[in-house]
Amino acid sequence: MKDSDVPAYWQSLGLPGIVDLHVHFMPQRVLDKVWAYFDSAGPLTGREWPIRYRWPEQKRLDHLRALGVRAFPALVYAHKPGMAAWLNDWALEFARDKPDVLRTATFFPEPDVASYVDQALRAGAQIWKVHVQVGAFDPREPVLDEVWGMLAEAAVPVVVHVGNGPAPGAFTGPGPFGEVLRRHPTLTAVIAHMGMPDYDDFLDSAETFDNVHVDTTMCFTDTFGSQLALGRELAPRLARLAERVVFGADFPNIPHVYAHQIEVLDRLGLGADWMRQVLWHNGARLAGNPE
Repeated sequence: MKDSDVPAYWQSLGLPGIVDLHVHFMPQRVLDKVWAYFDSAGPLTGREWPIRYRWPEQKRLDHLRALGVRAFPALVYAHKPGMAAWLNDWALEFARDKPDVLRTATFFPEPDVASYVDQALRAGAQIWKVHVQVGAFDPREPVLDEVWGMLAEAAVPVVVHVGNGPAPGAFTGPGPFGEVLRRHPTLTAVIAHMGMPDYDDFLDSAETFDNVHVDTTMCFTDTFGSQLALGRELAPRLARLAERVVFGADFPNIPHVYAHQIEVLDRLGLGADWMRQVLWHNGARLAGNPE
C-alpha cells in the first residue's frame, strides 16, 4: 500500500477519515535532537532507523491532512526537569489555530509538576504523553501520585511509553506502570507500541483495567523483518479487545511509509468492523469525538 492509497482505503470502510493518537510535532530544536537520536539508533538497537518523513513542519501537516487524518496530537515529552512546562505552552499554542490538532501536554517528576499539570488541564489539554524510557524516571515516584490521580479524574488519555522496546530502560516493562494502574485503576492509559516486546503483559492490563488501551504504533510492520507470526499469535486477543485498540503511526519518525501501518493491521484479517474501530471510533472517543 502507498500513501496515496490511504484515502480510498478509509472511504471503502465508510469512515470520515482516520484518528491517529501517536503523532509527534515538537519545537524544531527539540525535534532535531530526537532525529539525531534515531540517526544514532544503530549502535543502541543494532539496526539503522532512517526517518521517512524528515520534512519541514508545514509539509508534514499537509501530508497528514492529505491522507485523511482528521485528528492527531503533537506528542511532546520531557526528558529532564524544567522542560515539561514550556513544552506544554508550545504544544497548546501549536494547536490553537489548528482544529485537527489535539491539545497536548506532558510532565516530568519535579517539585512543581502538579501545578503545571493543573494549569495545562485548565487550558484544555486533551491528551498527554509520558516517555518513561527516554525520561528514565520511575512512574511510581511519590511526586507523580497526585498527577496520575488528577489525570484519572479528568478522564483524559495518557499515551505512555513504558515498554522495553526498542531498548529496555531502568523503569520500563509491565511492573512499574502496573503498580501505577493498581493505584489509579480508572486512569485512561494508552500503552504506546502495544508495550512491545511485552505484548501479553500489557494486553493483560487492557483486559484488567476498564480504561487501558493499546496503540498500534510500529506493531506488525515489516521494516525490520516479517512480523506475520506475531500478528497471527496476537490476533485473537486483539479481536476481543476491539474497543481498546487505537491507531498510532509514530509519524514522522518512522522508517517506512505511513500506509504500511494500515496495511499490516488489515493483514491481521480481523475484518472491516475491527478496522473501523481502530482507525476511527476508538481514537475519536478518546479525542472527544472530532467531526
